[in-house]
Amino acid sequence: MNTNWSKEELNLYILIYCANADFTESKDEMDIIKSKIPSSVFEKIHKEFKKDNDYQSIQKIQSTVDRYGYTGDEKNRLLFQIKEIFLSDDNFDLLEKNLLRGLNRIFK
Repeated sequence: MNTNWSKEELNLYILIYCANADFTESKDEMDIIKSKIPSSVFEKIHKEFKKDNDYQSIQKIQSTVDRYGYTGDEKNRLLFQIKEIFLSDDNFDLLEKNLLRGLNRIFK
């Protein structure tokens, strides 16, 4: 599934996807994400995320990551941000751990 996202928009979509790993978006998670991006971009990508089902989200992430490719530093920065989202509610649960494993596979 192709997108026309910038790399910044892709990163944002991934962070929103991660914030929803446990099926809830906490205020802390959303505040962290919003602090990293202009609000207009957040609203656009968040609206798109809400329309997508899980399969569509994974397909979009995978195809866009493949299109852009990521350097080691870019992967590490994004993974750091993902962990920051997961740890923001002081509960790194099994769903979040599994999602992190899956994203690591996509990035390789």
